[in-house]
Amino acid sequence: MSLSMWTRAIFVGALLATLGIPPGTLTAWSRQQEGPQKPAPTQQPATPPQPTGQQQSPKAGQAPNQAPQTSIAVESNVVNIDAVVTDQEGDILTNLKKENFRVLDNNQPQQISNFAPSEAPITIVILMEFSQLGGEWFAYQAKTWAYNFLGHLTDKDYVALKIFDLQTHVVVDFTRNKQEVAQAVAGLYFPNFHEANLFDALLETLDQLRDVKGKKSILLLASGYDTFSKHTLDQTLRRVKETEVPIFSVGMAEEQNVRKFSGGDGIGYLQAKNQLTTFAELTGGYAWFPRFQGEMGSIFNSVAEFLRSQYTLGFTPSSAPDGKYHKLKLEIVDEQGNPLMQPDKKGKMKKVIVIARQGYTSPKPTSGD
Repeated sequence: MSLSMWTRAIFVGALLATLGIPPGTLTAWSRQQEGPQKPAPTQQPATPPQPTGQQQSPKAGQAPNQAPQTSIAVESNVVNIDAVVTDQEGDILTNLKKENFRVLDNNQPQQISNFAPSEAPITIVILMEFSQLGGEWFAYQAKTWAYNFLGHLTDKDYVALKIFDLQTHVVVDFTRNKQEVAQAVAGLYFPNFHEANLFDALLETLDQLRDVKGKKSILLLASGYDTFSKHTLDQTLRRVKETEVPIFSVGMAEEQNVRKFSGGDGIGYLQAKNQLTTFAELTGGYAWFPRFQGEMGSIFNSVAEFLRSQYTLGFTPSSAPDGKYHKLKLEIVDEQGNPLMQPDKKGKMKKVIVIARQGYTSPKPTSGD
């Protein structure tokens, strides 16, 4: 499926999600718009089917379920923030109220207009490096990790699988059918290229998710190396700063970093590791660099728990649009307005930790402003 088709499918998928139609059904609809297809099945349900967790995505030639022909876009200046709050031990804090949150936009306090704990299903893209970089070990490791992550999703969650080496490929469109994704992972055999175009793959995926409404995220399984991308790191970071999509990075090269992969100096790996960390921190995600397979269960459980425990809040900036990048700071306070403190394992009171996006890009001012 072409990238433009996938982008269109995801965009309409977000609109249809409010009607209970699974995003996976949109692949066939996108193809239908490109030209004649095989005859549709003779019987269609009167109402859109509800996803069950075992529903298969339609193949090419099957008819969609009452796909709309129009979409409506509403512009808004509201800046949305998804945040997770933990203590110093990493335990997630729940039952916080709107009054516990304070938002600063370029150090200016803002009025929070909407606030709620997240209740939306997870919608996540597994963006997986599948190349010959580092030999076959990274590719095998990526397959194992992607497969294991599926066990941490529920029947209500959506997942898509996308791989990259020199090129990018959408292996499975958004679906609630985890078995379909598991079979696709098992069907990946040998990578085609030694290259790993991390920057291009990440930018492409963020662009494809740009028009998807609601909560979405990326699980990035990668070494952190970029060998042949058309885009630079600076270009990638500028785009990452703008996104509302949290990126959860899991580095695959920690075990082999200096001794086997970086020629002994370690500089290349440190840069790769820093890139994955920066992608996560800027977007309100998190980065892990496991050395042992036994760590993966805890890591993937944390990804799912973070996404299910987010607080969603929004504000309308008090400043006029200026087209510039604004730094965000989210503070957690108690009833007296002081920094919220929680005891650590030794009983010492310490500030809580906030995991949230670090900024946003203001819209460009319109003529006459």
